[in-house]
Amino acid sequence: METRTLDQVEAEIAQVQNELNDVHGTQTEVYARIVGYYRAVRNWNKGKADEFKLRKMFTLEDSNRFDGVESTVKATAKTVKEETKAQTMTASNEIASFDLFVRKTCPNCPPVKAYMANIKLTGNMIDVDTAEGLNEAALKGVFAAPTVIVYNAAHEEIARGHNVEELTAIFEPAVALA
Repeated sequence: METRTLDQVEAEIAQVQNELNDVHGTQTEVYARIVGYYRAVRNWNKGKADEFKLRKMFTLEDSNRFDGVESTVKATAKTVKEETKAQTMTASNEIASFDLFVRKTCPNCPPVKAYMANIKLTGNMIDVDTAEGLNEAALKGVFAAPTVIVYNAAHEEIARGHNVEELTAIFEPAVALA
């Protein structure tokens, strides 16, 4: 092991500090999808910024969890389907009812409402534009409309879906596997 003097260590520290002072860069602008369009994350309101922090990000390392998946894009697309199928395939998680959270001005709600109208289950449609609906959404951690929460017979949450594709994976696993 090489022994260095205090002067040598201080000289190395000064050299590193000079190198750090010479580093030039710019702030990275992060854009993400929010309510149907892309916007700079730094311009989001507090609620959306907090929601963004709860999102799961998928990287190439994460894609190794899925045997045979070749790209991160495929891994991301498969993640929702795989998690949803796992939730719906177990016998103790038989689907019994649902809650559908909607808004009057939501452009994505009509197709989800139409899909859920054809599901032969007991369900509640909850308008988050009302104070009661907003309170219930907050209690259940609903951050966006439309959101469908699916329950088993014990009224335990077993799945969530936000669009027709995710709901198809929940309610029609045989079709989603194809």
